[in-house]
Amino acid sequence: MKFMRLKGNLEQSNLDNRLGYDPDIIEFYLSDRDLQDPELIRDRIRQLHDRGVKPYLHHPPQHQGEYLDIVSGNPNVRRFYHESCELLARICMEERAKCVVHAHYVHTDSCSNVTRERTVFLREEIRKVMAYSRDVFVWEDSTEGLFSYGSNPYLMNELIVPLALPLIVDVSHTFISFGGNNERLRDVLERTAPYAQYYHLVDSMGLVHDSLPLGAGRIDWGMVKPFVLGKDFIFEITLSGDHSDCTPMVDSALFFANVEAEGQVTLTL
Repeated sequence: MKFMRLKGNLEQSNLDNRLGYDPDIIEFYLSDRDLQDPELIRDRIRQLHDRGVKPYLHHPPQHQGEYLDIVSGNPNVRRFYHESCELLARICMEERAKCVVHAHYVHTDSCSNVTRERTVFLREEIRKVMAYSRDVFVWEDSTEGLFSYGSNPYLMNELIVPLALPLIVDVSHTFISFGGNNERLRDVLERTAPYAQYYHLVDSMGLVHDSLPLGAGRIDWGMVKPFVLGKDFIFEITLSGDHSDCTPMVDSALFFANVEAEGQVTLTL
């Protein structure tokens, strides 16, 4: 099936489920515990290469139950952030993979006091992580805070443009950050197009982080489609149970394949 691009974890049964759909891309969502077994991560990446599937990793969102923030006031969190990024950079360079990373998550220190000065500070902290490998990491936006298109008017000009930062744009995160406004979403897709290498496609009603299958929310997928065609993306849909059954992602791929793309992409540099 066209556009079969899926997300999963490192469990072999989970991976076997995804491989049964003959996907183009699989993204492995990692936990901090997964990083204790780097050889398992390497094995899963190699399985994908053996099947001709492009591998992405997703940096762990938490450490010891606390959401990560590159500028966290908790030194243990900051230590883990850098050590884990350094490890994943090494794995990705050696195994030919890329890694999604968040500068921060919601309800962390970076979600308050959004200013130009703090944006510049965040930029320099990101620069340190990029030193591990510029080519490995793609940076994902949040629904609020310093690395949110809807919350931070300085994000593009003070951080992304100066770093020429490789991006992953989460379409639902951006949509939610603007309270469900498709025109504002379009504007971000236009402005980030020169930097975006990868996308998370997931629907939303635009109010909370609901992670809906495509077609179940209010995102204008005909508008989105021209921006993502020809680039990497996955369908990042919330799954029930033990997440072994990825049918909602498969259904979203079918929906997206049948969406008629609207208009032409306009790049805003």
